[in-house]
Amino acid sequence: MMKILLLNGPNLNLLGQREPNIYGKNSLEELQKRFAKLEEEYNVKVDFFQSNHEGVLIDQLHEASMTKYNGIIFNPGAFTHYSYAIRDAIAAIDVPVIEVHISNVHTREAFRRESVISPVSVGQIVGFGLYGYELALKAMIEYILRGE
Repeated sequence: MMKILLLNGPNLNLLGQREPNIYGKNSLEELQKRFAKLEEEYNVKVDFFQSNHEGVLIDQLHEASMTKYNGIIFNPGAFTHYSYAIRDAIAAIDVPVIEVHISNVHTREAFRRESVISPVSVGQIVGFGLYGYELALKAMIEYILRGE
């Protein structure tokens, strides 16, 4: 059975409360409930982790490599735009990462259009709300099965 880590960065613990006009009204807990059904449907195990702290996210990336996750779905939040430490952590591990953003970062403020994470990720999904995580799961499964 494939093991996927779904990793969320800063402020994503406030989903459903924080700027619902941009990020929607559903919480991380609701996302986890949605994924419980997907785990069964796709025969995968998905572990969830969220932190507002850069070093903790880096530790999770390192641990994901050591505990043999098959893939990581990662919404790095604002760290997307400037965290070379997270970028380097992704580059240092042998686990594929798909970058996810709830909003379409390319249509928002100019600083949100730059990702230091994308160059070390296998792909990026933006603008589909929480459904983007499901798209990332499907993409990750296909990516792993194709052996890329």
